[in-house]
Amino acid sequence: MAQDTCRQANDWVSDVRGYALAWGLPTVALVGTAFAPPWIRTPTWPIALVWMGMACIANARRCGRTHCYLTGPFFLVMAMAVLLHGYGLVPLGPHGWIWLGAVTAVGTALLWTASEALLGRYLNRER
Repeated sequence: MAQDTCRQANDWVSDVRGYALAWGLPTVALVGTAFAPPWIRTPTWPIALVWMGMACIANARRCGRTHCYLTGPFFLVMAMAVLLHGYGLVPLGPHGWIWLGAVTAVGTALLWTASEALLGRYLNRER
């Protein structure tokens, strides 16, 4: 139990300011540009997704938060998908941006809830 308390103290997800900086601001950027022209989304979304992905990876290292081990790489993959679609290298059709936004939102929710439901909030790691 003391180990979880220590982990929670280092967990940015459990800290309002840490969460707002690491995931809140980029989420606002994603949602705020959802209906903007592609020339605005193409640079904004990858920056926001890389920001969140790196925050997840750092948080996983800091405290062992289970979902961060999965959402971190997921956000980085989604950033690449957005770049490829945004620059026309992988056209996803007329609804490509909707698909990218939906996959990002649903994927994040599923990875977060399923991983922590199955494995707990923090992974046991050997130091």
